[in-house]
Amino acid sequence: MKYFYTFLCIGFFVLTGSAQVPSNYYDSANGLSGYALKSQLKRIINDNTDGLSPEFIHNDQGDNLDGLYGTSDLDLYYENDGTILDIYSENPSGPDPYNYFFPADECAGNFNSEGDCYNKEHIIPKSTYNEASPMVDDGHTVIPTDGRVNGLRSNLPFGVVDDNQLISQNGISNPTLNGSKAGGNLNSGYSAGYTGTVFEPLDEFKGDVARMYFYFVTRYEDQVSNWSSFPMFDGSSDKVLEDPFLTILLTWHTSDPVSQKEIDRNNVVFNYQNNRNPFVDNPNYVALIWSGAIDDEDPDPVNDLIASNPTDNSIELDWTEPSDNVGVTSYDIYIDGALSVNTTFTQFTVTGLVADTNYCFTIKAKDAAGNESDFSDQACETTTNNGSGTTECAAEDFQNMPANDSQYTARSWVGTNGAWNATRARTDQTISGSRAIAIDYRGSSAGSLVSPTIAGGIGSLTVTTQRVFAGTNGSLDVLVNGTTVGTIAYSDTSQNVTLENINLEGSIQVTILDNDSGSARVALDNLSWTCYSNLSLDDAALSSISIYPNPVKGDVLYVAANKDLEFEIYSILGQKVSRGIVVNGKLNVSNLKKGIYIIKLIVDNQSKSYRLIRQ
Repeated sequence: MKYFYTFLCIGFFVLTGSAQVPSNYYDSANGLSGYALKSQLKRIINDNTDGLSPEFIHNDQGDNLDGLYGTSDLDLYYENDGTILDIYSENPSGPDPYNYFFPADECAGNFNSEGDCYNKEHIIPKSTYNEASPMVDDGHTVIPTDGRVNGLRSNLPFGVVDDNQLISQNGISNPTLNGSKAGGNLNSGYSAGYTGTVFEPLDEFKGDVARMYFYFVTRYEDQVSNWSSFPMFDGSSDKVLEDPFLTILLTWHTSDPVSQKEIDRNNVVFNYQNNRNPFVDNPNYVALIWSGAIDDEDPDPVNDLIASNPTDNSIELDWTEPSDNVGVTSYDIYIDGALSVNTTFTQFTVTGLVADTNYCFTIKAKDAAGNESDFSDQACETTTNNGSGTTECAAEDFQNMPANDSQYTARSWVGTNGAWNATRARTDQTISGSRAIAIDYRGSSAGSLVSPTIAGGIGSLTVTTQRVFAGTNGSLDVLVNGTTVGTIAYSDTSQNVTLENINLEGSIQVTILDNDSGSARVALDNLSWTCYSNLSLDDAALSSISIYPNPVKGDVLYVAANKDLEFEIYSILGQKVSRGIVVNGKLNVSNLKKGIYIIKLIVDNQSKSYRLIRQ
């Protein structure tokens, strides 16, 4: 992979210095590479006397991992509250959905639901090796996790779940409460090549899982060829991992580097069973051993980019996925030569544009290894100039939602205009045969639907509603940027509802909430709103204003005006990135990265917007 060796070599010096590796522990592996290095690491960490100096023997502790978990797996990194750090329930960015204390909350007898208790998760399923020792109680690959999520994972291999192929099990939501999930493997991009059911942990812990696998196939190199019935293993004793899973684990290892949690756990397990995980101590060993599987090939360039369907504020881009030896995972979109946005789709609507302006687009394809293609051919289009409230700024048909699921839970997906979020929502309902998000608006903790933030303002909003199942008819509140602007009705029959004359400028986020006028589960579909720009303003006060240079290469943008005025600067996706007062005709733009922006100049409650290019 490009940049792979540099990154991992840096990791070697940093991580080895902070981990408690015994002196000379890895000396006998120095200078080796490929499977010879893997075999030598096996000698260092196994339970045989191999004539090494010093010699550390892996001591099998028997089925006594409880003596380890009280030290090795406490949360000292996120909440820092001394509860069990369970990779299947930890929420790295907020409160955990539930917590366990060691040893009181270990499963004993029957359990039914997520959050009941924790038990032992064998990252490599114990059925693979017939529950034999020392594999079954190896502290490097057996960790405490929620019992019910452990049951959802069962003996599944690890992979990248296609959200349209989620599996269902009684007693648990999928995705789980922290976002781990099980379903059909996404047979494209870096996870291409396998079509069976897999389990996917959070991004935060994918590298942890990968390094557990690299440890396991090294430590048990002399036995693993007997375990080829497990889909991740290829029946060999050297490479061991089937190509699709090797690519997945290599990608996870690279994208989620070794954490302090892993370093500390490695030290604790070493004190417990007298061997270490070499791939936590020295992450560069992964590249040195499996370098033949590393992707260093650039994708082909996109050759059919089309820009079309312009509105006053947006232009649609379409293209087909180009060839790559592993698979393309995302695309960088450049507007007039400046990198503006990255997307995983082969269709993207660029919003927040200025009316009656020509834009030219190019694209670079990227794979999971960081390789990127040459630029595509340029595609250009000019935005229209149709005036206030006549163009569509946002449109969501809910076709990209996660797979049909009857559970009410949090849902996230990327639509045409960006990332949507819903709470207490299910995805298996339709309105007139079209997929619709269904939200439980009953009770005091009713659900919600939240749009991405989109530039261009809002004129009027339209949505299709229908009450599903039992309940009473009513209406829902529509909020724009947190302020209620009106209501939309729902009943047991499908109806298209339009909320007129909202008429707000700038970047817009729409939220739909319950107002207690009824009590129902409501399906929503075909949500859209028109753009808005206040063309009724008297432009006389703004007619003499201009900005220069544009593009701006230095740190100062000059504004020609006869008085001081306010400014607001938005990214091409509509996020406000700067605001303030233009004093003496100068505006400092040193805080802006290279790219395309919209700058709004405001004087006497009137405004004028320009496209600004920062080079």
